[in-house]
Parts: sequence; C-alpha cells; structure tokens
Amino acid sequence: MKTTVLCCFTLLATPLFAHAIDAGPASPQQQETEGWLQLQSRNKAASTTPQTSTATERELSMQRWLKSYEHEIPRFFDQDEGGKVDSGSGG
Repeated sequence: MKTTVLCCFTLLATPLFAHAIDAGPASPQQQETEGWLQLQSRNKAASTTPQTSTATERELSMQRWLKSYEHEIPRFFDQDEGGKVDSGSGG
C-alpha cells in the first residue's frame, strides 16, 4: 500500500520537476546560445550570398569521397594494434 501511494505521489509530482527544467536559460551564456539556436532554426540570419563551389572543388571532393571506399572496414577493432597513446609523462 505504501509503495502504491509513493508511486502515485511521484507521478503526480513529475510535472513540477519538468516545469523547473523549462523555466528558461540559467546564465547569460545559455541565453546567448539559445538566441543563436533560435536564429538558426528559424532561418532568420541566413546569408543572402549563395555558397557555390567550382567544378574543380566538386571534382576533388568527389575523388576524396570515392577514395574513402578503398579501405576495407575491419570486422572488429583490435585494441592492441595501431600503436600506443602517450600517457603525457612529459617525455
């Protein structure tokens, strides 16, 4: 019985906690970030200059993409292969 009452109380109190999360930005940095994200999602700060690439840039991009298929994807990753990571001992 106590468990049931406790579970019901918790479920009833959940919207109160969710409201605290949506209360708004907590710091000026977060407010600035929220502002930029809203500009981006609403397309309010888009450039009027279209971004284009030259034929050479497109060709080089395509060659780079095609070259990425030359390497076989390993079936698994062996942690002992590929060298070692420097532990930062200042050597």
